[in-house]
Amino acid sequence: MKEGKSMAGLIRKPTHPGEILKEDFMKPPGMTQSHLAKEIHTTFRMINEIVNEKRNISSEMAIRLSRYFGTSPELWLNLQNQYDLYVVKEKKMNILKEIKPLRATKHKEEKALRKD
Repeated sequence: MKEGKSMAGLIRKPTHPGEILKEDFMKPPGMTQSHLAKEIHTTFRMINEIVNEKRNISSEMAIRLSRYFGTSPELWLNLQNQYDLYVVKEKKMNILKEIKPLRATKHKEEKALRKD
């Protein structure tokens, strides 16, 4: 895990949903990737790429996982969204710093006009 503050204000990088799938859902009962793939009617490759953090959880996969594990699709999609937002904010931090929020920009312009 990446430690330290980020632009997002998070203490650490969120855990990829593939790691959560592997560590919290597959590991305790000793489930293999092949077994899970068969049970949710998908390919071994798909599961392998998810647990190795090379593939994101799609809406369809979230529904399959939620049906099988008795969770909600929103759980899986929220985990993916949190991870994705963090990654994008970290990658684009320099660009994001250059974007001035509308209210701050508008307020400064109004203040400058009042001085004239």
